[in-house]
Amino acid sequence: MSLENFTYTGAFELESGTKLQGLQIGYNTYGTLNTNRDNVVWVCHALTANSDVFDWWKGLFGPNDHFNPDEYFIICANVLGSPYGTFNPLSINPATGQPYYLAFPEFTIRDMVKAHQLLADHLEIAHIEILLGGSLGGQQALEWSISDPERIKNLILIASNANHSPWGIAFNESQRLAISADRTFYAGAPDGGSKGLKAARSIALLSYRNYKTYGITQQEEQDSTLDNFKAASYQNYQGQKLVNRFNAYSYWYLSKAMDSHNVGRGRHGVDKALSLVKARTLVIGIQSDVLFPIEEQQYLFRHIQKSAFAEIDSFYGHDGFLIETEALTKIITSFFKTDVKGKIIELQKIA
Repeated sequence: MSLENFTYTGAFELESGTKLQGLQIGYNTYGTLNTNRDNVVWVCHALTANSDVFDWWKGLFGPNDHFNPDEYFIICANVLGSPYGTFNPLSINPATGQPYYLAFPEFTIRDMVKAHQLLADHLEIAHIEILLGGSLGGQQALEWSISDPERIKNLILIASNANHSPWGIAFNESQRLAISADRTFYAGAPDGGSKGLKAARSIALLSYRNYKTYGITQQEEQDSTLDNFKAASYQNYQGQKLVNRFNAYSYWYLSKAMDSHNVGRGRHGVDKALSLVKARTLVIGIQSDVLFPIEEQQYLFRHIQKSAFAEIDSFYGHDGFLIETEALTKIITSFFKTDVKGKIIELQKIA
């Protein structure tokens, strides 16, 4: 599907108070809105993903998958700061006629959600049947369900949390240190900080997978190996792969937005904020996730009133939310066969 664009003509005020003019949001839609307007599935994407959910979440989204365009009207929009069609650091600063680069204003998860709420209004989507996301996408989905609870009927949170942890912030800061160590990051060029971005991605990969994942997928076949290890090659390959499709400035600002995630800010604490969720909620955790540990999803489960919980046993770690689509399909199917009615219901663990 081709990318669609929405431009907000008013002044878009960030949580910081900064006002942006000409906010543009790139998004994709699949399927058709039915007569009752009750088949909307809105996907919130993760850190470096994009609005083409049929490309990066195959097995869960696609013509023959659980979320398919024959049954659902599926929407996925690029987040604020994304280089894939939404207002971002490489957008033109009207004050200078040049890209913003590091003059781009800092923004938060709440700002991302506020932008997408404007898009939903533009599309005349008054009710969202299912809102879902994993990782940073889950952070957005949770924030949306708190700030706009009447619009969301069902909520699916995968490998996410109520507030970003000191552990997660430390990983993000380490990645930003790598980017800022690349002096080209300050040169004011679209490819500035590319070497730093490659290193940052390598750091991030260690949090997306785990010891067991690398032990299985990157183990040397010969005891005689002294250099050019598979694990080293993998880190270089994945780092360059991101450099080829992303930019260091978007990565920098998006990682800071992730750090800002705290649903309790201005709401008398996290527990009080989670009590505001009205949606029927499914929380899914991954047992081997070291970036968003299972305890964080269990916390959501305990504090969201109409919630169910499921745990995936995967050796892929945090990336399991993108890879374990068969398990996710089974869990989601089971959830919609379950009558929650305000009760806490724990789903059977899916291995």
